[in-house]
Amino acid sequence: MDAELIRQLAALRGLGDAYHDYRGELRYFSLETKSAILEAMGCKLDDAAALGEQIRALEAQRSRNLLPPIAAARGKRIGVDLNITGSQFGSALVWNLKLEDGSSRQGALSTADCPETWRGESAGAWITRRRFELPIDLPPGYHELQAQVGGGPMQSCLLILSEPACYEPPAIAAGGRLWGVAVQLYTVRSRDNWGIGDFQDLGRLIRWLAPLGAGFIGVNPLHALSPAEPERSSPYSASSRHFLNVLYISVPAVPEFSSCDAAQQRMADPEFAARLAQLREAPLVDYKGVADAKFELLKILHSDFHKTQLVHGGARAERFRAFVTAGGDALRKHASFDALDRHLRGSLGTHSGWMSWPHKFHDPSGGALRRYAAEHSTDVEFFVYLQWLAHEQLMQAQGLARELGMPIGIYGDYAVGASASGSETWVDRTSYRLQAEIGAPPDALALNGQGWGIPPPDPLAMQNERLRGFIRLIRANMRYYGALRLDHVMSLFRLWWVPPQMSPLEGAYVHYPVHQLLTVLALESQRNHCLVVGEDLGVVPDEMRVSMPQFGIYHYKVMLFEKNGAVFRKPGEYVRQALATVTTHDMPTLRGYWEGRDIELRTRLKLYPNAQMQAQVARERDEDRVALLAALRAQGLAPQRPATVHEPFTSELAQAMHQYLARSSAALASLQIEDLLGMEDPVNVPGTSSEYPNWQRKLSADVEDIALRADLAAALAEIDRARR
Repeated sequence: MDAELIRQLAALRGLGDAYHDYRGELRYFSLETKSAILEAMGCKLDDAAALGEQIRALEAQRSRNLLPPIAAARGKRIGVDLNITGSQFGSALVWNLKLEDGSSRQGALSTADCPETWRGESAGAWITRRRFELPIDLPPGYHELQAQVGGGPMQSCLLILSEPACYEPPAIAAGGRLWGVAVQLYTVRSRDNWGIGDFQDLGRLIRWLAPLGAGFIGVNPLHALSPAEPERSSPYSASSRHFLNVLYISVPAVPEFSSCDAAQQRMADPEFAARLAQLREAPLVDYKGVADAKFELLKILHSDFHKTQLVHGGARAERFRAFVTAGGDALRKHASFDALDRHLRGSLGTHSGWMSWPHKFHDPSGGALRRYAAEHSTDVEFFVYLQWLAHEQLMQAQGLARELGMPIGIYGDYAVGASASGSETWVDRTSYRLQAEIGAPPDALALNGQGWGIPPPDPLAMQNERLRGFIRLIRANMRYYGALRLDHVMSLFRLWWVPPQMSPLEGAYVHYPVHQLLTVLALESQRNHCLVVGEDLGVVPDEMRVSMPQFGIYHYKVMLFEKNGAVFRKPGEYVRQALATVTTHDMPTLRGYWEGRDIELRTRLKLYPNAQMQAQVARERDEDRVALLAALRAQGLAPQRPATVHEPFTSELAQAMHQYLARSSAALASLQIEDLLGMEDPVNVPGTSSEYPNWQRKLSADVEDIALRADLAAALAEIDRARR
């Protein structure tokens, strides 16, 4: 392999040379890592001539095309860089602009009148790069610029214009500070759910919190998972982020349920009632048991809906057909995926996901898939029906939150990627590189780095498809929420690619068109009235630190990490454009943190590289406890007595920390429901899979009992007063 050519190709494909790790040390990426990532991108490296041709093709694409594929700007004006050859210089540039609303504008000018920004040679031709500023104000939206020079071929460029920043609710724009509670929805217990928190439980939480003054309720990603293999339960490893997890459907809340005799009879069966009771009482979510019970009844309800509504017509049939029309081909393919996946798992015993299917089904537009969908149309319609029910119930929950006065309502979560074998990659394989995985370099929470088993999108493919997939994803998620958290927001700028057969320690960063992605985010945020929070924990590049406030994206501040040296940041020192929280779903609970249970657990699971590192973490925890008590005392929130590392954890101490958070100048403050309940065990331990029951641990009490607790009402009233 030619090392210099590989370095050139790596730079053209977005690979960086080095990065600063979480301790501030500069680390360079090896040639082996770059080569492995390029091969995962589909590049051919074993022939110098082929390498050179790939480099020339990419350089020509960037410097020989008249227009770039995409241009993005905030405000009303936009400029586009033109690549003009020597023979074209001075010729007329003729342009036509098609606006999103269907109207158009035209014009012409000399290329010599456009200011030069660069000149040089590309593929043996002299190029002058000229800046063409469109001479008209444009509305926010997606517009199409077409242009030609000197009678040459017409070329196109997508223009993306957004307002200056992402949306802010009026309550925050007016200077208010909101608070809310974060809940992993699947962990919620209630007296009549079916062993997993559901959309009815979400409504119960809203009815509890809204009268107490909460401005929002945060939930985990609600993306579609795998109905065929429900044990694959990580909400951050979706089958598709375009659709919803149908296990959150509340079966008794489905309109067909109350009038369906067959469903009522099955519910009255003592054996079925006993199954539901067992699912409710289990300490961990039994995903398979939940799925079996729900799908059994939902099949009955779908059959009833088909016979009574779709065949004879009715208002619900009209709403269903409108949903199907709006969902289009994407909805049909996702439903076909779920139906076929469940069919093959049942008939062939395969694992869930298209990678386990017979090869003839790998093409989502192929004849085998079309024949299956035609022969099993009822099964496909069943999964369309489930998506409709989930959509309806989530929209109803958000409508309830707004009706009860929550300025934000539901605060959703958008995962950084999707499963390699799921519906999203099956439909759009050209955008994802399945031979690599997304991860993270070592940081304080995961010292060995992380590999998440999620394929990265290829930035070149994103450009070539003009960001259509990203636009659809953001739009599909924002429609449900008043605020959206972007997991690992740094992915808009760069992602840590882990090559095949290499460890996360051997990964490297690949860069993305951050300005364009942020412009899309701001545009969709304003259109959907959805505030954006970026989870910016871990190694955060300076480019994102600068871009987030410029685009109005809120930071994600964890109180336990917010320190100036060894001293915890004072409440008034928090940045305003932020959501602040004491802990997160990837951290120990507050009790677990204070009592060092997470250190014991990670030691037991052998997650520390060595005993010295474990001892260092334990020492730092002792120091943090003392420092945190000192910070609380300075705010009058802790007893004025000498702080020791042995200060016991109490509900009063937890409330003091929540009060400290509530006093922060951050516009949003979020409390974890586990910390309100004083729970010990975490819901997720990063760096583990089968070693710990991630995404399964339930809450310690039913939501009906939680809502009646006077001590929690009093604690949240104090939080509300502090925020107001």
